[in-house]
Amino acid sequence: MEQFYTIQGEGANAGRAAYFIRLGGCDVGCHWCDVKESWDADAHPRQTVAELVAQASAHPGRAVVITGGEPLMHDLGPLTRALHEAGLQTWLETSGAHPLSGEWDWICLSPKKFKAPRPDVLAQAHELKVVVFHKNDFAWAEEHAALVGPNCRLFLQPEWGKAATITPLLIEYVKQHPRWQVSLQTHKYLDIP
Repeated sequence: MEQFYTIQGEGANAGRAAYFIRLGGCDVGCHWCDVKESWDADAHPRQTVAELVAQASAHPGRAVVITGGEPLMHDLGPLTRALHEAGLQTWLETSGAHPLSGEWDWICLSPKKFKAPRPDVLAQAHELKVVVFHKNDFAWAEEHAALVGPNCRLFLQPEWGKAATITPLLIEYVKQHPRWQVSLQTHKYLDIP
């Protein structure tokens, strides 16, 4: 769908330079999604793996975030192998609703209520990032935290449209449950893509 070089705004790698490759196609359908134009894979032009790698390699940052839509709707093996061969790190952002494919240096799992994450993705996640839309989401976050590995980092992130009301609740929750961390969409606060 699109690609751009910027600063990772969320989660464990927030603040780091990264090249983003946003793939078209999503069947999860979150009503608060901020990139609904990514849902229809056929609405976006196709590019070759070689083109994507060449564009990512043109920047000094050595990390590439594969996101969507839902990137695991695609076989990501050829793309991640080529990125690794070019000396780039591969970071995945996924809902985990589809089988894991590709070779990953970092997997950020952001499960959605609309389509449950698969056990194989839960087991491989380095980071669990739960978007909090209302206070009932804390219990849902805990259910998923019980399913990831012991070294998986746990993040709670306010949904951007409700950040003013959710963030204070989220801060109090993290203070009471310190194994969690707050993740903010810092790129939105900084007004960068």
